[in-house]
Amino acid sequence: MTNPRLLDTRDAAERLKLSDSYLAKLRVLGGGPRYFKLGRRVRYDPDDLAAWARSSARSSTSEII
Repeated sequence: MTNPRLLDTRDAAERLKLSDSYLAKLRVLGGGPRYFKLGRRVRYDPDDLAAWARSSARSSTSEII
């Protein structure tokens, strides 16, 4: 049984205001939010999505990543 808190890609993308395909691209290239691979299914923990979004916060456009 999967954790009922876990979100599928569509719901995670909606929560982050991103496209499903962009999240898929991040899974391939790296740098995206942590995810779980359960069989063929990809699931995201809402806490990991929030942490990833917070880690992207910047104070200036000239800030080095």
